[in-house]
Amino acid sequence: MLVRSCEGHVKEISLLRKHSLRIMSGRRVVVFPSVAELGATLAQLVSSRAEKALRTGASFSLGLSGGSLVSILSKELPAVPNLDCSRWLIGFCDERLVPFSDPESTYGLYKVTRKAFNTEQIPVFDMLLLGMGPDGHTCSLFPDHPLLQESQRTVAPISDSPKPPPQRVTMTLPTVNAARCVVFVSTGGSKAPVLKQVLEGGEGPALPAALVAPRQGELFWLVDEPAAASLTSQVERPGPGAKL
Repeated sequence: MLVRSCEGHVKEISLLRKHSLRIMSGRRVVVFPSVAELGATLAQLVSSRAEKALRTGASFSLGLSGGSLVSILSKELPAVPNLDCSRWLIGFCDERLVPFSDPESTYGLYKVTRKAFNTEQIPVFDMLLLGMGPDGHTCSLFPDHPLLQESQRTVAPISDSPKPPPQRVTMTLPTVNAARCVVFVSTGGSKAPVLKQVLEGGEGPALPAALVAPRQGELFWLVDEPAAASLTSQVERPGPGAKL
């Protein structure tokens, strides 16, 4: 962020806070007693959005993130009855520039995305599944990084990631915010402070996760009770087996 003067700095922070407040009105924060119940609802949500996309289109495009989402999805998606993934197009919201065999790799198949979309325009994913780091980053978009200002590119390289490995490739905010449905998954008590800052605001510029606001799509935050412990804003607490 360029700071031209103290007055300009205050005005910029004020604008970011107003932006975050506008985001709040269009999101759903859903709290679950446990990761197990969250996972089952997440799988149902992915399945329902896939069915919706395939009713009117030839394919369902899904952007995936790594981290805890890998274990949740690998357990819960296969349990969905009669799930047919043959017409799904899978992309990745970010990737570490390491060999595919490296434990740090989310398995970078952005080339599949390039085949699926006309990259002269911002691609529109049917659904993106995102995580959030303890610093409020999502994809490989980190606090105070110049990539937060990127407005033209669909994806962009990053060579100075504050979290190792330093070399990565990431979706940009315009791509994320073009999606028809964005779902954040955040679990565990260690996420409580940053989740409160992202969802309810705080001092300083908005964190990257707080800048996710689909222009014409849905925004869900699926969190468990430990992660939601510090929240004072209104949330949903669905019963067992509820559908979103």
